[in-house]
Amino acid sequence: MSSPNPFVEGISDAVGFVGGSLAGYWAGQFLGWNIFSAGYDSASMGGILLVGLGGGAGLHLARFWRARQKDKDTDEPT
Repeated sequence: MSSPNPFVEGISDAVGFVGGSLAGYWAGQFLGWNIFSAGYDSASMGGILLVGLGGGAGLHLARFWRARQKDKDTDEPT
């Protein structure tokens, strides 16, 4: 059983988190929720929430992808 490659783990986590956060930011922009507006109004808070949820979802998808790749590697005959 091989140990996980920390470089692949770190890069895939970073790409998933940043990609998900950007998707959440763009969804907020589409809805008119600017996270950089002055003060903390409800639209700003909604945008911040979308960025956080998107980042968490992207990280989860990256870890799911890594688990699927690991399963695929162990299923192939050597």
